Amino acid sequence: MKTNIVLAIVLSAFQWSQTVYSQDKIDRYALVNRHNVNIKTVDTLGSLNVGNGKFSFTVDATGLQSFPEHYQNGVPLGTQSEWGWHTSPNIENFKFEEALKAYDFNGNPNALYAIQDRENERNNSASDYFRSNPHRLQLGNIGLTILKADGSEAQPHDLQNIDQTLHLWTGQIESKFEVEGSPIKVLTYANAETDAISVKIESPLLAEKRIQLKFRFPYPTGEFSDKGTNYTTHEKHSTTVNSNPGNELLFTRTLDNDRYYVLVKLSNQSSLTKVADHYFRITPSTSTSFEATVSFNENEPKHPIPNFKTVTANSNKMWKDFWMSGGAVDFSDCTDERAFELERRVVLSQYLTRSQCAGNYPVQETGLTYNSWFGKPHMEMYWWHTAHYPLWGRTGYLEKSIGWYFTAFEGAKKLAQRQGYEGVRWQKMTDNEGGETSSNVGSFLIWQQPHVIYLAELIYRDNPTEENLNKYQNLIFETANFMASYANYDAENDRYILGKGVIPAQECFDKLETYNPPLELSYWKWALERAQEWKKRLGMDTNPKWQKVIDKISPMAEQNGVYLAAESVPNSYSPTSKHTIDHPAVLGAMSFLPQNDYVDIPTMNRTFDIVDKIWNWDHTWGWDFPLEAMTATRLNRPEDAIKALFRDEVTNTYLPSGHNYQTPRLTLYLPGNGGYLAAVAMMCAGFDGNTIKNPGFPKDGTWNVKWEGLHKMP
Repeated sequence: MKTNIVLAIVLSAFQWSQTVYSQDKIDRYALVNRHNVNIKTVDTLGSLNVGNGKFSFTVDATGLQSFPEHYQNGVPLGTQSEWGWHTSPNIENFKFEEALKAYDFNGNPNALYAIQDRENERNNSASDYFRSNPHRLQLGNIGLTILKADGSEAQPHDLQNIDQTLHLWTGQIESKFEVEGSPIKVLTYANAETDAISVKIESPLLAEKRIQLKFRFPYPTGEFSDKGTNYTTHEKHSTTVNSNPGNELLFTRTLDNDRYYVLVKLSNQSSLTKVADHYFRITPSTSTSFEATVSFNENEPKHPIPNFKTVTANSNKMWKDFWMSGGAVDFSDCTDERAFELERRVVLSQYLTRSQCAGNYPVQETGLTYNSWFGKPHMEMYWWHTAHYPLWGRTGYLEKSIGWYFTAFEGAKKLAQRQGYEGVRWQKMTDNEGGETSSNVGSFLIWQQPHVIYLAELIYRDNPTEENLNKYQNLIFETANFMASYANYDAENDRYILGKGVIPAQECFDKLETYNPPLELSYWKWALERAQEWKKRLGMDTNPKWQKVIDKISPMAEQNGVYLAAESVPNSYSPTSKHTIDHPAVLGAMSFLPQNDYVDIPTMNRTFDIVDKIWNWDHTWGWDFPLEAMTATRLNRPEDAIKALFRDEVTNTYLPSGHNYQTPRLTLYLPGNGGYLAAVAMMCAGFDGNTIKNPGFPKDGTWNVKWEGLHKMP
């Protein structure tokens, strides 16, 4: 057994080591700095952020959060941490069981699913309560009050000669502007080690006491979206403040049964004024320069708060270490006119994911900026948030948040048992503790199930040790147990079916009628094979139940030489089809997933052609474009891979900050950024079995792409 483990480790290490092409070193400092973000106007979609991966602070043109209400319909000015959650009082004494409804799928009667039962008022209210609770907190707004010569407060239109720069190499936001001709300069950093920001303000207006630092603490809306501007319902929360020695202030925030602390360290003696409930201003007693560090804390702080100099040094080191680690891609020798924009998106996506998606838990789709879906992470998006890290040689960031599966394990096991399955059925829309959320769509998704197998496989490929084999084996084996028991045996045709009772990744399907969606079929086969391989690496016997499903999983349904969106939808591409919107998931069967002796290449090529031609691309999402690019790369269609990344659709918009804009409701969408990084890694480094250099880029001489430190995709 020990010999088998050692052999498996050696083979995996060799395979992973073959993924990096040798070439001249890339000038990473120049690469990163040519994409520093510069803002010249009050652009509500031009908000910038500083963060450390588990805490983020988003600012307006002043370098702070001076005008949160003005920005609330753009990219909101959020302050969020991975620990910051709030639960509204359950005054109706709802029980989660009230959100459950029994279904009978495939002879599995009385399987209980958490849904939104619109026909039962009490049950629907219970569902709504557990959907919205807990919800992520906006921890507070920190901004400037700038007084004009007549004593009135400056408004956004009063900011002149704006020159704001996000310096990516150091994580500094430098904001310069004027009010009535008087210059103001603000430097903003996030601390690398704690949930804190530090700012330095320079202006002659300080000496005239015409610049104040303001703190406003909103109450959570408890709604789908929370942009941190709910300044009503004062009676539902409390804010107290105490002065500490050494020019420190401690705000204590109490919201129902939740509490957190905001510690402020000032460089000079200052006066504190309470403007209204939860609204305070600090007036510095200083000449022309003032510094402040603000720390957000889950528990009452016991340690000294760092000053501006220390936070600056911490940020500089964190970002230099990040940019010098892992992979890099340089497009500066490319002559295609799209190359610079592609490089910009790649660099800024790295900054955004490192600053908002590199903590200890899965993140929501809007990161740590503002709430969407109540601030809860969606586990089908976890691959898109994190798979790029090991592909870019930064596996440690994935290893931090994948620990969620261990926390959620018992809940996932109970969920599977409640529905009559073996193993663990992973929650879809959840929280840090693995809570389950009711949904008429999410409760029937299954494509999040194999993600943990895929991601653990990436970790093992990077570090093929016995420790990793043992660490993740239970997660993998119990996930595989669920997958094998979920597959429904069709005795008449001697095959296994996925469904009915499934909503695919392409979510515009009826759960009562749908079966055998192609991405899920392909993923089931590949992930179960990976689970069997994990057993072999550990010197164990393979699982016969898993093998039966692997051997007899239904083939992907096809008609007229193309793959269908699901076997239950024979008119997938007809003019009257309702299934040419949302995610083009049929391409996902061979995208981040390999061909795996399952997908027929000519059939997938024809499917790619018809999807490209008739899909309603204006009804798609940000990660659909990198998904298409990965499929094109595996099909050796590099021109189509580039075309996919640059489709002229609103949901493929990348803002000045690099955020992937979707709709007025979702002004940023980090799965798009993570997907972009995963796709570009594959387009450069390829995938197992690939022999083409830079397989995702055309060979017409215009794409001389240089890269280092990337790894192949499976």
